[in-house]
Amino acid sequence: MSKRFLAALLFSVSLVPAYAAKTSLVVGMAIEPPGLDPTVAAPVAIREVTWVNLYEGLVRIDRDGRVQPLLAKSWDIAPDGLTYTFRLQPGVKFHDGSAFDSADVKFAFDRARAPTSTNAQKQIFAPIDTIETPDPLTVIIKLKEPSGNFLTYLGWGDAVIVAPETADNNKATPVGTGPFKFKSWTRGDRVELTRNADYWQKDKTKLESVTFRFISDPQAQVAALKAGDVDAFPNLGAPELFSEFKKDARFTAVAGNTEGEIVAGMNNAKKPFDDIRVRRALMHAIDRKALVEGAYSGYGQPIGSFFSPNHPAFVDMTGVIPYDPAKAKALLAEAGYGKGLSITIKAPQMAYASRSAELLSAMLAEVGVEMKIIPTEFPAKWIEEVFKAKDYDVTIVAHAEPLDIDIFARDNYYFNYKNDKFKALIADISKTTDEKARFAKYGEAQKILAEDVPALFLFQLPKLGVWNAKLKGLWDNSPIPSNDVTDASWAD
Repeated sequence: MSKRFLAALLFSVSLVPAYAAKTSLVVGMAIEPPGLDPTVAAPVAIREVTWVNLYEGLVRIDRDGRVQPLLAKSWDIAPDGLTYTFRLQPGVKFHDGSAFDSADVKFAFDRARAPTSTNAQKQIFAPIDTIETPDPLTVIIKLKEPSGNFLTYLGWGDAVIVAPETADNNKATPVGTGPFKFKSWTRGDRVELTRNADYWQKDKTKLESVTFRFISDPQAQVAALKAGDVDAFPNLGAPELFSEFKKDARFTAVAGNTEGEIVAGMNNAKKPFDDIRVRRALMHAIDRKALVEGAYSGYGQPIGSFFSPNHPAFVDMTGVIPYDPAKAKALLAEAGYGKGLSITIKAPQMAYASRSAELLSAMLAEVGVEMKIIPTEFPAKWIEEVFKAKDYDVTIVAHAEPLDIDIFARDNYYFNYKNDKFKALIADISKTTDEKARFAKYGEAQKILAEDVPALFLFQLPKLGVWNAKLKGLWDNSPIPSNDVTDASWAD
């Protein structure tokens, strides 16, 4: 090789730019959110797009489920557990350029706890007595009574901080303090975010843009991943194909856990579900292990009450009302339905719901119960018909919020379940600041639900995450409903 040729080769190589890591990300989701403000509506899909990506709270829940500082850099709790003093991060701005301060915290929490509030977790703000703002970077929250989970609740998407100037428009054009800003929303297809250049945590994010694409059909989800149209599906809806991705070196496939209890809720105020013998009979008719195998290819843990197996206070209640078809038939006969019973189940389009409904229908048929499946669109139609109007017999859905056993104590919740003893116990739990005592009371609450069966307790929804093998920083588990992409990056 001549010196002249070698020099020319080296010169040409020097003109090739260095490889730059990819800075865009496309995340797939099965459900499109109905809006983009998690402080005014219940659907989990809102939080999966917006939580800590667009909006931030005083604290956040990390990938291990622990409470960490966020807009509050530190806090003190008075010995009596009634006064929380938060010191805020300086120099924080909302996406519209306005400054964040203590007045915004007061506005956000007063709005969430107002009589007219539609916040889905309004009860977490109920213990608040007063909110004081002695200076722009200090917030003092005084409670009427102790709240053992108050800090954890402030890490939920329902407690993010919004500004008075933009709050009314956040459903369509969200403005928060997070590392990404809203760019556009193509209804029925995608939401696009772009990097917030003025984010208060400098260089926190490596991505310049994030797109959330909405693909409901499980087979289409798989096709989009394999074609590279989507980089990640944090919750793949095709569990029967998950093992294929585990064998494919192009992908990372992680079977993690969520806080989502899958239950077939019953309308307890309506016949025949107002009869505990019928509710127990239906529970006895269900083989949970076979259900998990058939609906989710063996992924997911059977549950016997409404509490996450991931929590240290979890008690396995699957043995309280075990699979026993003979017992189911006997209870139905005792309740006056020995010759049969006809009911309906409203099943949303999510794969876990539709598949589980089909299996439940077959299992109940074995004990003389005909259950007709009525498909329903989630979230809009389901929320209107089931959640609000309570126009249903049985339904099926995963409740994804952590520590949400209290929903069975709420007035007018869609289960129409009323148990004064349970309601008093939940109220007592919320005031119990000693962790050991609180966990013991959670055990009592789980047992009441297992015995009373206000819903058919099925299994814990797994998190079957699949993403490009070069993508780093996504969460293996979901201790809180979220698709947090703040730490996501591409390997060089």
